[in-house]
Amino acid sequence: MSRPALIVTGADLAQQALDLLGDFEIVYAGKTPTEEQLVTLCQQHDPVAFIVRYGAVGAKVMDAAPSLRVISKHGSGTDTIDKAAAQARGIEVRAAIGANAAAVAEQALALLLACAKSVGDLNTRMHAGHWDKATHKSIELHGRTIGLVGLGAIGQRFARMCDAMGMKVLGFDPFAKNLPDFIQAVDLDTIWRESDAISLHCPLTPENRGMVNAQTLAQCKPGVIVVNTARGGLVNEAELLAAVQSRQVFAAGLDSFAVEPMTVPHIFHNAPNIILSPHIGGVTSDAYINMGVGAVRNVLDVLAQATA
Repeated sequence: MSRPALIVTGADLAQQALDLLGDFEIVYAGKTPTEEQLVTLCQQHDPVAFIVRYGAVGAKVMDAAPSLRVISKHGSGTDTIDKAAAQARGIEVRAAIGANAAAVAEQALALLLACAKSVGDLNTRMHAGHWDKATHKSIELHGRTIGLVGLGAIGQRFARMCDAMGMKVLGFDPFAKNLPDFIQAVDLDTIWRESDAISLHCPLTPENRGMVNAQTLAQCKPGVIVVNTARGGLVNEAELLAAVQSRQVFAAGLDSFAVEPMTVPHIFHNAPNIILSPHIGGVTSDAYINMGVGAVRNVLDVLAQATA
């Protein structure tokens, strides 16, 4: 009897994850799978499960896989999966919640510090032979207020880091419960109005798409810092750039973008006071293993329930 198929929208999985999948035929779709390619693979293999690393899984792909029971995200963000289509077809969608929390929170902290301390600009100036000690002043984060949008595993871990630096931590998340004492729960208007720095840690939804825009940034303190390690669609990129250029925003540290890979050329290219990284917040050796194992365990859990 042939083994059930599992499609990975990527080129690899951690060996620790593969060790749990001995009963499955693993089919790799590659790092840039198109919808047509995924449909063809589904028609060839009729998978019972997907592990989603790259690309999108929509209704057309699901309809090509009549045996599909679970779509498991290799990470925490499920916005590339059509969850309504999955629900309508009785397909469960799972995420490896918390598997990359440490990695992404550390990236958010790195971007926050790089913005506050002008790390990129000073490094470039130093390599060009300049010594700006007499003219440069960094921002001291101790005593400043950080506003977090999203208080899941990543947001709360990052909040703990900021609290350890002596920052006041405000947080908005209508679904978060039992928050630690160092996070003050507030509404979004308070986040915009009172924060010296704002960091995004929420999923992308139709309701919050473009939430960082000209209107919300105008409500912020002059010289606010913006950090985004969540989803690029949360930010109106042109309006953020304008706010940085006007100095309403002191600096922005961005690890995710509206279109990925980032288009070339891009409005952020060569823009002062915008620090960029290629959506690698969760890309560490430890997170790679944790996300793979977490995604596989979600697959096995759902399939076990289906046969119970």
